[in-house]
Amino acid sequence: QVQLVESGGGLVQPGGSLILSCAASGSILSFNYMAWYRQAPGKQREMVARVTSGGTTSYTDSVKGRFTISRDNAKNTASLQMSSLKPEDTGVYYCNFYTYSTGRQYWGQGTQVTVSS
Repeated sequence: QVQLVESGGGLVQPGGSLILSCAASGSILSFNYMAWYRQAPGKQREMVARVTSGGTTSYTDSVKGRFTISRDNAKNTASLQMSSLKPEDTGVYYCNFYTYSTGRQYWGQGTQVTVSS
């Protein structure tokens, strides 16, 4: 089992910035990735950004150039730096942990991000 604890989020004006953090603990195996998903009201959950244990990153098109995901393997943490936020970035953001060897994935409890003036 892997436990995920998220922090950050909140209310920010359009154009503002926020940082989300996720700390993983438990049975953490090598060759994994950590990711951030978001779910807007009435919409499906979508992956926003992902970083592998090797440091490879990927982003959904709508956040490229605005969001940066990073991780610290020694601390088993991942962060999502969000800038130039738009109202359409509003939603509940979930930390996700996936282990390639087992195919198991785990979810954090979610943190609300609201972009509004």
